[in-house]
Amino acid sequence: MTTNVRALAAQVLTPLLKNKGSLNTHFSAIERKCPEKDRGLLRELCYGTMRYHPQLNCVIKLLQNRPFKFRDIDIKAIVLVGLYQLQHTRIPEHAAISESVEACRELDKEWAGKVVNALLRRFQREQVELIEYLSDDDSYIHNHPDWMIAKLKNNWPEHWEEILSANNQQAPLTLRVNQRATDRDSYLQQLMPVVDADKTEFSEHGLRLAASVNVESLPGYSVGAFSVQDEAAQLSAALLDLQPKQRVLDACAAPGGKLCHILETEPALTSVDAVELEEKRAGRIRENLQRLRLKANLIIADAAEQTWWDGEQYDRILLDAPCSATGVIRRNPDIKYLRQGEDIHEISKLQYDILENCWSMLKPGGKLLYATCSIFPQENERLVGRFVNQTSNVQHLPIEAKWGLEREYGRQLFPQENGHDGFYYALLQKTE
Repeated sequence: MTTNVRALAAQVLTPLLKNKGSLNTHFSAIERKCPEKDRGLLRELCYGTMRYHPQLNCVIKLLQNRPFKFRDIDIKAIVLVGLYQLQHTRIPEHAAISESVEACRELDKEWAGKVVNALLRRFQREQVELIEYLSDDDSYIHNHPDWMIAKLKNNWPEHWEEILSANNQQAPLTLRVNQRATDRDSYLQQLMPVVDADKTEFSEHGLRLAASVNVESLPGYSVGAFSVQDEAAQLSAALLDLQPKQRVLDACAAPGGKLCHILETEPALTSVDAVELEEKRAGRIRENLQRLRLKANLIIADAAEQTWWDGEQYDRILLDAPCSATGVIRRNPDIKYLRQGEDIHEISKLQYDILENCWSMLKPGGKLLYATCSIFPQENERLVGRFVNQTSNVQHLPIEAKWGLEREYGRQLFPQENGHDGFYYALLQKTE
């Protein structure tokens, strides 16, 4: 088992820097190789480095005479992790540097130790001057890629700075209390000896914890007393206006949080179908259903197609569409690195195809809730507006709420420091 945590962090980050996979996936695979006592540090180094990647990358460009070769991206990962430690942690500087140099040996690149040592020590010496030089660089100041800053300035001229600032924070741990098992006040009393928590403002089932904890150690986890779910995502079940004996579709169901909330909210539904494209992601849905003692018909299929559908229309459809995930950067900081501006156009095409397909499965009089965890109007209000204007049997239902920003179509939530994620909802009804 590798004991050098910086070498393990480089193994997590290297495929990401080659634009392969996601931080969550790579971290889960490497975490098992890490001694249990060091897993918290490994998480801090990996997620922290990606959270500050735009800034750290600006610094590396100044420190280097020439960029790392593709085959040595793992050494770049070590330098990034080293810079993160020097700038954003309380780890003693000598330990951060020496452990980073040692990591090169663990990766069978002992020659690179001198390079890593020289770059990190130069940053140590010249930190004030380097940061001063970068003081008018937007990417460094706001810690986001240039394309994202420009797009947010254009889309949200009054809100872009607060969005960027919130994105750079760590998201709070939020629970959704299972109303079938207990109520929020009762569960809050159970939590009090373990961790401080507050009631969420907009979700009547949410509790926001004051500290991050191992959720499996919390009271009632194994018997399904709660789920981990951001407050913004908890708003979907109430918006669906669920009634007994309805037939419901969750069109893009993984990881299953909103699906389980639907089943908790209305126990007397006739049936609930949950469609998920990827079998590997469906495993999370099964785990959640089992722990919460809930049942749904899980279908591995493409929500943009109809080959899986039995032809019987639904009373309610939740379409939590695949999106850029730019509202949940706090939880997935690698989005800043992996997402590109040109992706948004392709994503919105897919979203429109799924929306059109699901619409044909909705009963006259039925309601479809369109949702994304994006903050870009191209994926949200503009797409819904285009659908409404191009579809004859649709009525947009304004959402009356105290949360988010009312738009011509739907409501937009921005990420809030110590609050909810960025999210979008629009409610549509099929006319008779």
